[in-house]
Amino acid sequence: MKVDIEMGAVSSGKPALLDLEELLATRLLVQGNSGSGKSHLLRRLLEQSAPWVQQCVIDPEGDFVTLADRFGHVVVDAQRTEAELTRIAGRIRQHRVSVVLNLEGLDVEQQMRAAAAFLGGMFDAERDHWYPVLVVVDEAQLFAPMAAGEVSDEARKLSLGAMTNLMCRGRKRGLAGVIATQRLAKLAKNVAAEASNFLMGRTFLDIDMARAADLLGMDKRQAEMFRDLARGHFVALGPAMSRRPLPVTIGPVETSARSVSPKLMPLPETPEDARDLIFTPGPEEMRAPVRRAPPPPIPTADLIAQLSRPQPAPEPPEQPSFAIIDEAEREAGIAAVMRDILDDADAAFRTDAVLYQDFLVRCRIRRVPGEPLALPAFRRKLAVARAGVDPQAAKGEAWSAALEMSEKLPDDLQGVFLVVAQAAVAGAPCPSDATLARIYGSHSPRRARRLLTYFEEHGLLVLRTDFHGKRILAFPDLGCETAPGDPEAPDEATGARDAAE
Repeated sequence: MKVDIEMGAVSSGKPALLDLEELLATRLLVQGNSGSGKSHLLRRLLEQSAPWVQQCVIDPEGDFVTLADRFGHVVVDAQRTEAELTRIAGRIRQHRVSVVLNLEGLDVEQQMRAAAAFLGGMFDAERDHWYPVLVVVDEAQLFAPMAAGEVSDEARKLSLGAMTNLMCRGRKRGLAGVIATQRLAKLAKNVAAEASNFLMGRTFLDIDMARAADLLGMDKRQAEMFRDLARGHFVALGPAMSRRPLPVTIGPVETSARSVSPKLMPLPETPEDARDLIFTPGPEEMRAPVRRAPPPPIPTADLIAQLSRPQPAPEPPEQPSFAIIDEAEREAGIAAVMRDILDDADAAFRTDAVLYQDFLVRCRIRRVPGEPLALPAFRRKLAVARAGVDPQAAKGEAWSAALEMSEKLPDDLQGVFLVVAQAAVAGAPCPSDATLARIYGSHSPRRARRLLTYFEEHGLLVLRTDFHGKRILAFPDLGCETAPGDPEAPDEATGARDAAE
């Protein structure tokens, strides 16, 4: 279905139309200095296309959250864990909901990690959910920088990899990238090069003008025109708008950003007590601590005399106010609570937050001494407990190596990895797809197979099938492998529960 949306007008007064279906297949790059109308252009594009296609906005400044009031976008606060953002992104693709990922309030490295996790979840969605989505990334130079900055290499690689997947491989998954940047020179070339449509706004630096002219197929003499473009005026090129460079004036929008450009305002009349207002501290400042002058220096002779005096005998240590906690007793209590939780057949299908609340209540009932575990430590102990390794195998080097390998995985994958690693260490049959799906908290055996493929792609294990069609998982770093197991076998825990009922 061909849908043309009106972006504004061309110099002749005719409407500037953008072929939305062509845009979904060819992607868009927007460039313009601060104040050139770049965010206004993105807002016009989002408003005009909102009735026709699902949208996802990566918003580092919180400017696009106002779309929620007029067009029904759901605002996702990025102050969550990376695993939560990944799962939310998968559900967004499943239910086809337009969202704004609000990154406001996070520092640059946190924004990069959150955006990478969110885009990764959209990219890794199941094939059945590959519906078309317009993914708009404002200030793309933050997430796909040309060179390393003050952030860590790990955060930069995660963010750049997610942006590269969006622009290079996202089309087959229904993801259409629309990226906007203040400076082309700061944007990674392999990300910018994948766009086939361009809207170039005002810019002043020679290197940015040269890159803009090169992308539009203009010679260097014509590059000077980018300095003269007014706010909201852009030069368009690409199969979705025009086959030749076309000046476009962006039309009005229905919503506005929370932060607007500063406007000149007349100064208020100077009050008569202006001097007192400036030099008299307010009530809050009066409560601030007073800085006292440092004490006078002590003469050297007095210091030597003080050091020469005999030191008094140390006072005996005070008895602790509270009883000393027996760590062995505490660990035994936590382990017993973990077993009680895992004995519940429905525990695998509850979220970590629900299980954590249940864990805290059970610890109080059993009077487990000491401070309760924090949520990250609880998730780790829960993943290890689900593996069910026997005490003798837990002392071996292979299991210690498996624990170290699992720490590098996301929180929601550690339990599945430790279960298959424990089967290899014990030489037990490979768990079935149904068993792995239950441990992951899903009813989909296909998702369990995808998890094993994920582990294999990251070099953690090697999957092979014997002559009888049974599956074997080999762990090169552990030096062991599982016994053959039937991947289609039913889940033993589910079968036992049904028999008991």
